[in-house]
Amino acid sequence: MESVAPAPARPVALVTGVGRLASIGAGISRQLAADGWDLVLSYWADYDARMAWGSEPEDVVRLTAELEAIGAKVHVLSADFQDAGVPDRLVAEAAQLAGPLQGLVLSHAESVDSGVLDTTVESFDRHFAVNTRASWQLIAAFARQVTDDGGAIVALTSDHTAFNLPYGASKGALDRIVIAAARELGPQGISANVLNPGPVDTGWMSADVREELAAQQPTGRLGTPADIAGTVAFLLSPAGRWVSGQRIKADGGFSA
Repeated sequence: MESVAPAPARPVALVTGVGRLASIGAGISRQLAADGWDLVLSYWADYDARMAWGSEPEDVVRLTAELEAIGAKVHVLSADFQDAGVPDRLVAEAAQLAGPLQGLVLSHAESVDSGVLDTTVESFDRHFAVNTRASWQLIAAFARQVTDDGGAIVALTSDHTAFNLPYGASKGALDRIVIAAARELGPQGISANVLNPGPVDTGWMSADVREELAAQQPTGRLGTPADIAGTVAFLLSPAGRWVSGQRIKADGGFSA
């Protein structure tokens, strides 16, 4: 009898910030699962509980079932990135559960509106701990466990500045870290890019904000998590690895 070759192993990606079904991280996870990736997802329910949209604990369970139905193996881990010890532990546990990681998607964020005059030191430090320090640590831990096949990193960023000072400033610092990673980690076969999705309503927009931003879009509509997912999936794919060290805007022309 003719032997049948084993099916090739599915690549594994760690996607952060996947606590809600409506999140960009959830949209990216759906696309990656459909493209043949296995996934490790991280979330932090306490952050969602502090925000206007609130925490939906069952969302992670529903998303996991949805991704498994597509064919992906999925592991879900809770991760508080304010704790400086968490990023290294998360990557180590992810690799132990699912095998070496080939993809890293940083879609987590601390985002609380405040400006120059009303930002507190506590809020400023929390934004930089979560958005900047943890992202650097995750990138470094990811690079240390990458095999000879290399890997790809995509981090979500933003153009926010005025009246969103700690968020915008911490994302600006993130941009520099990812660009540095593209240069420093390139010899390991690792690509690294930052992606600005523009305005995507994941539950944070009021009706007035939604109407105002949609009017500024050449397409006449706001972006969706699925719109962003396709670009991220390409950048993580072998075909997208030649794109590296870039700050990409996939925003439907919003910034044009």
